[in-house]
Amino acid sequence: MKYIGAHVSASGGVETAPINAHAIGANAFALFTKNQRQWVSKPLTEESVRLFKENCRKYGFGPQQILPHDSYLINLGHPEEEGLAKSRAAFLDEMQRCEQLGLTLLNFHPGSHLKKISVEECLARIAESINLALQQTQGVTAVIENTAGQGTNLGFEFGQLRYIIDRVEDKSRVGVCLDTCHTFTAGYDFQEHYDEVFDDFDRTVGFTFLRGIHLNGSKKELGSRVDRHHSLHEGFIGDAFFERMMQDARFDNMPIILETPDESKWAEEIAWLRSVE
Repeated sequence: MKYIGAHVSASGGVETAPINAHAIGANAFALFTKNQRQWVSKPLTEESVRLFKENCRKYGFGPQQILPHDSYLINLGHPEEEGLAKSRAAFLDEMQRCEQLGLTLLNFHPGSHLKKISVEECLARIAESINLALQQTQGVTAVIENTAGQGTNLGFEFGQLRYIIDRVEDKSRVGVCLDTCHTFTAGYDFQEHYDEVFDDFDRTVGFTFLRGIHLNGSKKELGSRVDRHHSLHEGFIGDAFFERMMQDARFDNMPIILETPDESKWAEEIAWLRSVE
């Protein structure tokens, strides 16, 4: 079964997210559990936590259908100690918020070396950051999102994702989210070589680690290393790939999340994806 949704607003409190997801016909969703552009936010209230869980039950969203996203400020591979410490504290707070809400996944961008440390050192710092957060939490899996490789962002090669995973102590609580726009602009040609790309992913990372999908079109060309999402029927990826992915059982039973830029199209995009399953 495909769990399809979008990254919906949690404006007014996290408890609004399941309502907003239900309104667009989703059976999955993503959300920010705090303001994604601030280092520190007010703690979740008991009332918000209670209402979030109540609304999830009401609309049929289980933890395996929800893929929260952490703050964009966090860089778990930060080359400087102050930035690294702030990022690790913020990431731990995000993991703890997921614990409070009864969620089992937290999606995050791995990190950037900022041209100050080597790729390997940055990847090792990311893994160490994950280990520290896992040691202080329970039940939440750290889900590494692959990137487009824009700037100094790491995680754009499957081998880099594996490098991090290999250094995470608790393999049962680390996973991967594949973003279709990022994968495409990182240079993986799944239009012409669908089987080869996903065979490569399986050999290098393993489908056993796949916990979610961000399903996005791309405004930029294959291999451009630029992160610009587009709506599903627009841009450089094309409908044929999305249709094939919807018919691929390897992507069943995990949140498939739209981060396409025009939220007025989300209900229509979800309905179309269901029609081609």
